[in-house]
Amino acid sequence: MSEPRVTVGQDEAGAGREEKEAESAPLNQPSNEASRPGQLRLPSGSRLPSAEPSPSPSAEGSGLLSLPWEMVARIASHLPAQCVITVLPQVCHALGNVGKDSTAWQLRACRLTGPRASFPVGPRDGFDWPSACLEMEELITCWTGQGERAAREAEQAEREREVERAQERERDREALAEEGIGEWEEVEEGRPQVDEGIEVEEVGFRVEGVMAVPWDGEELMEEGEMQQDGGGDLPMGVGEGEERQEAAAEAMMEEERDDEQGVLEAIEVEERDDEQGVLEAIEVEERDDEQGVLEAIEVEERVGVLADRDGQDYIAGPKLGGEGERNGSSCPPSPPPALERLSLPSGHIAEVNSVLLVGGEGAVCASGSRDRNVNLWDLREGGSTGRLLHTLGGQGLFSTHKGWVWCLAARGPLLASGSFDSTVRLWDLGAQGAERGLIRARAAVLCLALPQTDVLLAGTYDKKVSVYDTRVAEPLVKSLRLHSNAVLCLVADEQYILSGSKDCTVVIYDRRAGKTLQKLQLGSYLLSMCYSGSEVWAGDNRGMLHAFSMQAGSIKPLSQFDVGHTSLVTGIHRSPGSLYTCSADRTIKVHLPCAPPRTLCTLHHQAGVNGLSVEAGVLAIASGEMCVEVWRARR
Repeated sequence: MSEPRVTVGQDEAGAGREEKEAESAPLNQPSNEASRPGQLRLPSGSRLPSAEPSPSPSAEGSGLLSLPWEMVARIASHLPAQCVITVLPQVCHALGNVGKDSTAWQLRACRLTGPRASFPVGPRDGFDWPSACLEMEELITCWTGQGERAAREAEQAEREREVERAQERERDREALAEEGIGEWEEVEEGRPQVDEGIEVEEVGFRVEGVMAVPWDGEELMEEGEMQQDGGGDLPMGVGEGEERQEAAAEAMMEEERDDEQGVLEAIEVEERDDEQGVLEAIEVEERDDEQGVLEAIEVEERVGVLADRDGQDYIAGPKLGGEGERNGSSCPPSPPPALERLSLPSGHIAEVNSVLLVGGEGAVCASGSRDRNVNLWDLREGGSTGRLLHTLGGQGLFSTHKGWVWCLAARGPLLASGSFDSTVRLWDLGAQGAERGLIRARAAVLCLALPQTDVLLAGTYDKKVSVYDTRVAEPLVKSLRLHSNAVLCLVADEQYILSGSKDCTVVIYDRRAGKTLQKLQLGSYLLSMCYSGSEVWAGDNRGMLHAFSMQAGSIKPLSQFDVGHTSLVTGIHRSPGSLYTCSADRTIKVHLPCAPPRTLCTLHHQAGVNGLSVEAGVLAIASGEMCVEVWRARR
């Protein structure tokens, strides 16, 4: 008997029609149409509790997988018995085999990294292809374009600050103008109305021998020209001598009046010109500032419009009305970015040197600073900032260490902090950060590793790598002199210790055999190192990335990559599908870990970045601005 042909329904609009066809299939379908097995027709999502048109398995269980078994059986009851017996098991088996096909995963990884890139960089034996592809797809979804969005946000913030500064200058200028209004209001018809005494003094200063009197027709006379007898006034018009004297006095008075009028007119013109120049200068300055503010606002609005138009700028800003608004329609809003940024600005009073995500799923962040303290932050609460849980060792200054906190390491509930005070302090995260022990080293502690909960490794300034047992009162197990200069970075597993030093060497030490296996000489020294699977990635003092293959206690240099860092690579994290780097050049970069790395995003910071930590897709960085910044998937 031939098997009936049934297909998966995907259109909700045809749900009823598809259901009727499924129900009537065993009765009405001719045998020649039921000759193609392996296709399953189910009622569409409109008949299911889930709103998804097609089921997709996930950790929580969604769609078809989230239904009770009774409902699944009910759905299967609409199918022919032959289909349930033979087709469904074949479909499930075929889909199950897809996830086990290594070739399919390799082809998917090639599409993600690009045809010219080599992936993975190290050995392929035992490589976890499904996890790598899953992580790369999540990384591409979250981080592609994040650098551009962050740059646009910074640009808009700077524009807003410029507008605020311009408005502040405008307010200051208005305040100064109000203070000077009294002087400007004294100008009437182009002539300064000043105190009469001041005017007389100015005229007297400019014209020697002239005495000014009010302008009511009285005479101006030169001192000593006319004498008065007996304190009385001379009668006018009594004789020819008197007439000549009167005419001479009038002529002199007219001449002096003309001179005085000329002086006053010159003063008036000079003051009018000065006042006009001041007013014109103020007007030009105000016009320039106003134009600058308008241009800044115009640029801000134009950027907002372009951002909405390309659908990739998620910055809220002013928008200009467009054709869609005139027609009564508007474009759909842009989706929010996949990542949210948290800033932990308070809690430290000096540069943050190290950061570490602990507790699983990026729930808690530890930060070590040059203020000698270690802070624990709770990232689980909402908002743009985390909540400070504890300052380890107490509250206030110098409570955790007596020197700079330079490095952190954790394993389970155990947290270790290393300091320039030549100590390593142990803390119990399960007991609210209570102190578990103190290890005294002989030099400044520069790097730490916790390959096991009871084994602690410390690299120090005195060129040594020390092994400690955290369970005993005298924790030092052995001190290894592996380098000829300070040990700057350290990674380890249960058997091997890899250390990098300022002497430009990398050393592999076998803990079980108790001997050095290999010492590799480099052309630069490493400051950060990450060991994952069979690959070792590191960053050096020149801004270069180094990839090594690690197998059977032997390390082999693979490649060096220039990903754009121009200074010390201070932090690096590599997993099968992700690569994060940060540098003292004030940048953080996110890459796909292929050869060469494919950079998805570059974030620019205001200060040098001293370190990073990645856990469950959450990224935290230690900043030279006394703060910690965190990026995580938007909830």
